[in-house]
Amino acid sequence: MLKLFNSLTRTIEEFKPIKPDQVGLYTCGPTVYNYAHIGNLRTMIMSDLLRRVFEYNAYEVKQIMNITDVGHLTSDADTGEDKMEKNAKTKQDVLAIAEKYTKSFLNDLKALNIESPTIMPKASEHVAEQIEMIESLINKGFAYQSDEAVYFDVSKFPEYNKLIGQNLDEMKLGARQEVVQDPKKKNPIDFVLWFKTVGRYENHILRWDSPWGTGFPGWHIECSAMSNKYLGMTFDIHTAGIDLKFPHNTNEIAQSESANGKPFANFWLHGEHLLIQDGRMGKSEGNFITLQTLIDKGFNPLAFRYLVLTSHYRSKLNFTWESLQAAQNALNNLNQEVSSFDEPRVGCAQFEQDFLQAVNNDLDTPKAIAIMWDLIKTDEFPASAKAQTLFKFDQVLGLKLEETWKKSKAIPKEVQKLVDEREEARKTKDFAKSDELRKEIETAGYLLDDTLDGYKIKKKF
Repeated sequence: MLKLFNSLTRTIEEFKPIKPDQVGLYTCGPTVYNYAHIGNLRTMIMSDLLRRVFEYNAYEVKQIMNITDVGHLTSDADTGEDKMEKNAKTKQDVLAIAEKYTKSFLNDLKALNIESPTIMPKASEHVAEQIEMIESLINKGFAYQSDEAVYFDVSKFPEYNKLIGQNLDEMKLGARQEVVQDPKKKNPIDFVLWFKTVGRYENHILRWDSPWGTGFPGWHIECSAMSNKYLGMTFDIHTAGIDLKFPHNTNEIAQSESANGKPFANFWLHGEHLLIQDGRMGKSEGNFITLQTLIDKGFNPLAFRYLVLTSHYRSKLNFTWESLQAAQNALNNLNQEVSSFDEPRVGCAQFEQDFLQAVNNDLDTPKAIAIMWDLIKTDEFPASAKAQTLFKFDQVLGLKLEETWKKSKAIPKEVQKLVDEREEARKTKDFAKSDELRKEIETAGYLLDDTLDGYKIKKKF
C-alpha cells in the first residue's frame, strides 16, 4: 500500500489513482531565464523519486513538466519585469535565452539520472489553450478586466485558501495595497490571468492577440492550461517545491476548479527547501549553486542525488561542502562494494519487502538507504543475491549501480595485460615484479585481490 502526505489535506493518505494502474503526474518545471540551482534540482529529484516509486509499484506514469518561457514576473505580486525578458531586447534574444537554459536544465536532469518527463510543454507554445481557459473564467464570472490586465477575482472562489491553510486576511500580506499599481484591481490578492501590452508592459517583446487586446499570459494560467490539455480536468498528483505552494499552486487550483467545475489534482506533494548556511537557497538571494559548480569541484552529480536521498523530502536539508563530500565518500564505497559482486541471482526477499515498505511510506528514503547498507553488510546472503536485490532497489534510488557494476567488469586491455604479466610473475615467484605490477594496476584505477582460485579484479572508486 502506497501512502503519501497530501499537502491539500495535510494528512498521510493511501494513494488511489483515478484509473487503475495509471498515474497522471504534473511537475512544476523551471523558468528558463537562468541556470537551475541545486535547490531547484532537489525538487526535481523528489518528483523523479515519486515517479520511480509509482513505477516500482507497477503503475504506468504519464508525467508532464512545464517549461516557463513567458509571463513569470520578478515579483509574486504581479509587478516587475518578465524574468525571461529582463536581459533581452528582441524576440530572438528571448528565444535564445530560453533555448540556452532549457538545454542546461535537461543536461542537469540527465547528470542526476532523472527520468525524462513524458511531455515537456512550453508556455509560449500553449497560449491558445491559456486564452481559452481565461475566456471560460470571464464567461463564468470568475474574472474581470481592467485597462491593464485580466484578473481572477479571488472573492468568487471561497476555497482559495484550502491548500495554504491560512485565512484570507493573513494571505493579503503577500500582496499589499501599496504594491498594487492598477487602480482598477478590486482586491490586492486578485492575480493576473492576462497582461495587456499597455502602460508598464507596452514594450513587452513576446505578445499575442487575444479577445482583450494584444498581451501575454500570466505565470499561473500556463500550468492550469497545460495540465488540462495533457492530463485532463482532474488528475492524480501534482508536485512542486514548497516555495510554489503560495501563490502559484494556490492560484492554479482556483482558476482550474473555477473554469472546469471539477477538482484539480487529488494529491499534492511539496518538497522542502535546500538551505545553505541555514538560509534558503535561491536566485533572488544571490546564493545559489549550480550542478556544474559541483562537477567543477570534482564531485560526481550522483553524490548530490545520494545526499538528497539521505533526507526526507518534507524535511529541510542544509547543504554544506562537508555533507556533499560525505555523500560522495558513501557513494564511492557503495560502488566499490558493487564492483565486487558476482552475477546477480535469486534475491533477498525480506530486504526487498522492507525496502518496499519504506519507500511506500511517504517516500522514506533515509530508511531505504539504511536498508540498502544493511543488505550490503549482511553475511546472510551471497554476493549474487545481494546484487539481484540491490539492482532492484536502484530502480527507485537511481544511483546507476547496475551500470557501475557492468563497467567494473569490463577490464581495459592494457590493464588486463598487466594482470596477465603479474600472474606470470607470481608463477615464477618473482614477487618484486609482482608487487610492482600490482602498483601499476592500482595506478590505472583497479584493485587486485588474490584468491585460492587465482585473483579478483575490481575498479577502484
